[in-house]
Amino acid sequence: MKPKQIAIVGATGSIGRQTADVVRHHPEALRVVALAGGRRVEPMLAQMEDSVKAVVMADAAAARELREALAARGRRDVAVAAGQEALVELVTRPDVDLVVMAMVGAEALVPTLAALQAGKQVALATKEVLVAGGELVMQAARRGSGQLLPVDSEHSAIFQCLQGQDPRAVARLILTASGGPFRTTPLGELRRVTPAQALRHPTWRMGAKVTVDSATLMNKGLEVIEAHWLFDVPLERIEVVVHPQSIVHSCVELVDGSILAHLGPTDMRIPIQYALLFPQRAKSPVRGLSLVEVGSLTFEEPDRSRFPALDLAYAAARAGGTMPAVLNAANEVAVGLFLEGRIGFTDIPRLVGAVMEEHEPQPAELPAILSADAWAREAALVRSAAVAL
Repeated sequence: MKPKQIAIVGATGSIGRQTADVVRHHPEALRVVALAGGRRVEPMLAQMEDSVKAVVMADAAAARELREALAARGRRDVAVAAGQEALVELVTRPDVDLVVMAMVGAEALVPTLAALQAGKQVALATKEVLVAGGELVMQAARRGSGQLLPVDSEHSAIFQCLQGQDPRAVARLILTASGGPFRTTPLGELRRVTPAQALRHPTWRMGAKVTVDSATLMNKGLEVIEAHWLFDVPLERIEVVVHPQSIVHSCVELVDGSILAHLGPTDMRIPIQYALLFPQRAKSPVRGLSLVEVGSLTFEEPDRSRFPALDLAYAAARAGGTMPAVLNAANEVAVGLFLEGRIGFTDIPRLVGAVMEEHEPQPAELPAILSADAWAREAALVRSAAVAL
């Protein structure tokens, strides 16, 4: 059987690199033929397998530098381009079977829509795509005969638990959260935590933005919105529980009271591999889980007074339209400002909430979503000084 041919968008990030590792373990079944990244040329060169035939960089300067570096290595067979139009062409290439969408931010929405409309499988690791444009994305998947395969550990867990289940038998979806590094930090101390402390996740290795989102629990709020669209389950039947051990990746409760839970090591290569090989399973490059070594598993309610971002996400989802895009964009800016030391940790949800209060949601159409995204980014920057006072 011919290997499944893959394009990795966000090739130099954490998910992109782990995807490449999974592919290397299954050369008979998987092959990377296209890559897209930002402006960092050296990490992209490290991902350049002989099978790669096309690369897209964020701008022309990075593309030119990569092209020259490849030529110096004798790789003149690789098409190198830059910009969003080139990215859309890359994810819709006839030789691409599956697109791993792992770039950060709502800018991943347009290429995701294009890939689904072209009938591609899309292994989705970019939360912002479904948060900002869930309705459009699910419509594109239906109309273009494309398929969405979740890569987030929580959504992959639910997706796996739902295999073979009648959707009418689903009572609740239960998303688990580690609680992040500040799960037990007194509320009064949170405003003084540093970016370095926020980036010390207790159980997962992730990129900076996702790690901070996990610390605020915004990550879990975004995942609630994702799950609503992916699994067509009403918000009131999607719950979040804190599970510090991060062994149960999420659960599905059925109408008869049964709960199906997905357990596994804290290694993203497992959900990545499941999406790449779906519906097949194969040995993974991950050490198996020992329940004896794990010992006990605990669960608790999330502390919403300590982590107001979770309620902001539910509120944005209930408002609908362009409000989730505003939530997401304002949060991206707020997290960036926090990492730069320009606002405090507790200012992140305050800033997001302030931007949301000023937005009047519009119907969720692509121009309106993109406009709301741009407006929210500018609004968050303008309001950041006042919020941080």
